[in-house]
Parts: sequence; structure tokens; C-alpha cells
Amino acid sequence: MASQKPTVRQDASRPRRSEQFKDDVYRQMFRLEASRPGADLDLALALLRAWTAADSKPNGCEQRQWLKKICPICILMIEAASRLSRAQQPSLQ
Repeated sequence: MASQKPTVRQDASRPRRSEQFKDDVYRQMFRLEASRPGADLDLALALLRAWTAADSKPNGCEQRQWLKKICPICILMIEAASRLSRAQQPSLQ
């Protein structure tokens, strides 16, 4: 039986993994925009996962640049959803 050469899958999976983090953030942004329950927390977690992944890679510069652009938008979305949620809660007096 001939030995097989190692594949380049590991290197090819890095961009895919980065894209998965982007997809997850965009998905959670969409869910938050659609007023899904818990979407604000899910978006915050998706951002944290993306930052953690970008910081753990020596070549995560491109992902960090994308995160620097998308985070301010996400923060505004989370804050707006939080204000809306508080406004909809009945006042306990």
C-alpha cells in the first residue's frame, strides 16, 4: 500500500473557519434585526468568539480589521435592542 501525501487541508480550513465566524456574526445580526429573543446575547457571543479566534492566529490581521469595522455597528444594534426591551417592560411601581 502506497503512503499518501499529507493534504493541505489545514491551511485551507483557516479561511473557511474565518468565514464561519463572519457568517455567525452576520446571522446573529439578522436575528437581532428580526427581534428574535436572546439574539443580542448571541450576537455578543459571536463577536467574542470571532475576536478570540482572530487573536489566537498569527495571521488573523484580516479578521481583526473586519471586526474593527463590524463591532461598532453590532454594539449600536445591541444597545438599541436593549433600550427597546427596557421600554417594553412594564414598570413596577
